[in-house]
Amino acid sequence: MTIYTGRGDEGKTDLRDMSRVSKTSRRIEAYGTVDEANALIGTIRPTGHDDVDELLRAVQDHLHVLQADFANPDPDPDEGDPVVRPRHTEQLEDWIDELDEELEPLTHFVLPSGSEAGAKLHHARTVVRRAERRAVDLADDEPVNAEAVAYLNRLSDALFTFARIVNARDGVPEDAPDYE
Repeated sequence: MTIYTGRGDEGKTDLRDMSRVSKTSRRIEAYGTVDEANALIGTIRPTGHDDVDELLRAVQDHLHVLQADFANPDPDPDEGDPVVRPRHTEQLEDWIDELDEELEPLTHFVLPSGSEAGAKLHHARTVVRRAERRAVDLADDEPVNAEAVAYLNRLSDALFTFARIVNARDGVPEDAPDYE
């Protein structure tokens, strides 16, 4: 199979149902931003922490499901179609709760920084927030799986927690903003 088809040369791309849309459509913006977040997460592994690396690998798998979900304009997907389900979001919550037990309680906002992996995780969190905004914008006009939007919201929380845990394990303090 060749990597190029030429089908997108005129600014259009295919959705899962093979309908053609502009590459600037809200749907493409939403799943394209998820793709950006996924690629950014790929630059973070390995973090130096095997358990965090395993979680990030699983998140990348989830994000592929989410991209396929967003690429399907059908509000009633077929059985077997990739769809973000409550179990995906619940998995993130379980990971957050588990890692949070290892952390000092959060008493202030923190500057997005730290070790190399910690800072990159904060960066990934902000890209996921943008993906969430794109998804909400899409949902204003077209049917979107609400669980996929909830997943993005929770994923930004998970990436924040992953950044905190990596920084804590690496002995990097969390700086509070000065607001000066």
